[in-house]
Amino acid sequence: MGELDGKVAIVTGAGRLRGIGRAASVALAKLGANVVVTGTGRSPDTFPEDEKSINWRDVDSVVSQIEDEGSKGLALKVDVRNQSDVENMVSETLKKFGRIDILINNAAFARGADRVPIVDLEEDIFNKVLDIKVNGTFLSTQAVIPHMINQGGGKIVNISSTAGKQGVSNTLAYNAANFAIVGMTQSMARELGKHNINVNAVCPGVVDTHRMDILGRDDVWDDLIAKTSIGRTGTDQEVGDFCAYLCTEAASWIHGQSINQNGGSVMEH
Repeated sequence: MGELDGKVAIVTGAGRLRGIGRAASVALAKLGANVVVTGTGRSPDTFPEDEKSINWRDVDSVVSQIEDEGSKGLALKVDVRNQSDVENMVSETLKKFGRIDILINNAAFARGADRVPIVDLEEDIFNKVLDIKVNGTFLSTQAVIPHMINQGGGKIVNISSTAGKQGVSNTLAYNAANFAIVGMTQSMARELGKHNINVNAVCPGVVDTHRMDILGRDDVWDDLIAKTSIGRTGTDQEVGDFCAYLCTEAASWIHGQSINQNGGSVMEH
């Protein structure tokens, strides 16, 4: 018997082979949850070489991994910025599984074009970063809350970042989005605790995922590792397992927190 047997989870932004969304989805499945995973329907032409080499199929492959754990999965194409897409995500989840117990808000804008000096940051890019991260979290959360309340509770985990705790140069849009997630998490927790809905955020540091490929794995990577007290980057499995833990009853008194998971690169009193 798994700790999450009978529970149903939605994980947004979960189509990458090396990604927190995929890892969290599989971790939830290992605990017994059935999991709905969303992606944007990206073209296979854009997949990195490691995905192409194993014929990775985005969210469909994640569903296969979920099923390998003995749970059921559902793959959906969702733009979390689009309210009708989000409403369809919820209705399809309810149609297949009949309930929603867990939401992990993981969808985010791809790293790259946003990491420039303020004077070079295009307004469209700034808006996209916030739209996916902030508005996507808002719309997805708003859509699932009534169902969680009717069921007597639930778990919401928002994925922020150490960039939601500490400002960094050339990172204005990403900082803005992730600081917003920290504040939104506190607001949600204040409002939803009375409904037995736990809300927390996870703030990872440097995690070795596809998002980081644009930096390479040379001197820049070594500099990032040097900033961690533990002397290494994190893995998607470590973050995914922690997200899944926050969705268990053992974590039910953790509420309204934005928890650093970064190897000691950012420490708080």
